[in-house]
Amino acid sequence: MKGECLCGSVQFSVNGELPNLYQCHCSLCRKTTGAASNAATLVDAKQFQWLSGQDGIASYSKPSGYRSDFCSHCGSPVPNMINEDQQVWLPVGLLQDSTEVAVNVHLHMASAARWERDAESCQRLEAGPDSLATLNRLLERKP
Repeated sequence: MKGECLCGSVQFSVNGELPNLYQCHCSLCRKTTGAASNAATLVDAKQFQWLSGQDGIASYSKPSGYRSDFCSHCGSPVPNMINEDQQVWLPVGLLQDSTEVAVNVHLHMASAARWERDAESCQRLEAGPDSLATLNRLLERKP
């Protein structure tokens, strides 16, 4: 299975079956992704191979040990080695192939954004709205 960042500079492959996924809702993951959570899994380092773009990866680390690797061209989060290079953290949104995996666990729900908890009751569209005007109508606050 292959994956790549948004601009395609950083490419990698994962061999074998993926474990199921987790979503982390902590404030650090929200800031890294700009979204409600990240969706990721951990794979054995032996399953993982860089194909291109490793020299274009930048990294940010906090004193706590939190680390974020990302493409220096497009900003996409990219895989990084953890556990003394025994496992690779894999952001699954980068994978090109569809997989049969599922989210098995949600982490740090106590610090999840309130707006994310409310998302179950929102409208769900199969595709994007047909216009910006339609999107603006969908975003209107209801009394």
